[in-house]
Amino acid sequence: MPTWDAPDQRRLRHAVPENRLRLYDMRAIIDTIADAGSVLELRAKFGIGIITAFIRVEGRPMGVIANNPHHLAGAVDSDGADKGARFMHLCDAFDIPVLSLVDCPGIMVGPEVERTALVRHCTRLFNVGANMTAPLFTVIVRKAYGLGAQAMCGAGTLVGFFAVAWPTAEFAGMNIEGAVKLGYRKELMAIEDPEARLAEFQRRTARAYDSAKAVNAAAGGGIDDVIDPAATRDWIASGLKRVPPTPARTTKKYPYIDPW
Repeated sequence: MPTWDAPDQRRLRHAVPENRLRLYDMRAIIDTIADAGSVLELRAKFGIGIITAFIRVEGRPMGVIANNPHHLAGAVDSDGADKGARFMHLCDAFDIPVLSLVDCPGIMVGPEVERTALVRHCTRLFNVGANMTAPLFTVIVRKAYGLGAQAMCGAGTLVGFFAVAWPTAEFAGMNIEGAVKLGYRKELMAIEDPEARLAEFQRRTARAYDSAKAVNAAAGGGIDDVIDPAATRDWIASGLKRVPPTPARTTKKYPYIDPW
C-alpha cells in the first residue's frame, strides 16, 4: 500500500472567491486535491486555456484537465481543445481515469478564433470525451456555460462516472447577461426611461443567476450532487475504488495516439 500525504482539504472552501468577477488560481485547486508533491503538469505553455496534468489521489494515478480562468476567462479555443483532447486520448490509451475541473463560459467566439478552424478543433473534445472508456470524473467549480462546458464534461454531464458541483457553480446556455439582453430585448427596449430599463435588466439578470445556481441544476437531475468543496477528494477517492478492474491487455488498446 503506497504512502501519501493529503493537503488540508478545507482550503478548497475558500479557493473560489465569493465575488464571481474575481479570478483565482486553478492550479492551487489541483495541488490541493492531489497527493502532496504528485502533480506533473504537461505542456504548460501551449493551449494555456486548458491545464493538463498527471496527479495521484491516495496513491492512484489520474489525469486532470481543467479550465484556466486567467485565459479567456476559461473559454475553449482551438489550441486548448487540441491539448485537452490529446491528453484525454493519452489517458484513455493507458486506462488512466480523468478528472475534469470545469469553469468554462463556453467555446470562444469571434472572427479571430474562427479563422483557426475553431469548430473542427473543438469537436475533438466531444469525440474523445464521448468515446473514451477510462472513467471521467467531473467537478463543476464555477461557470458551466454552453457547449464549452459540455465538451469539458465528456459531451454531457451524464456521460462520465459522476458529475458534481461546488456551491459556486452556475449552469446556463450562454453568458447570463447576454442571454437576458437577447431574450428580453423587446421588453427592455419598450421601456423608455434609461434608469427604469437598467433596473428591469438587473432584476431579470438577478433572477436568471438565481435559476443558474448549482442547487437548482442538481434538483433538475443535470448533475449527481452539489458537494462541500472539502469533500471533493473523498468523492474522487471513492469513485476510484468503485472503478472496475482494468482488463488484462495483450495488445495496445489503440494502434496509436495523437502526437504531442
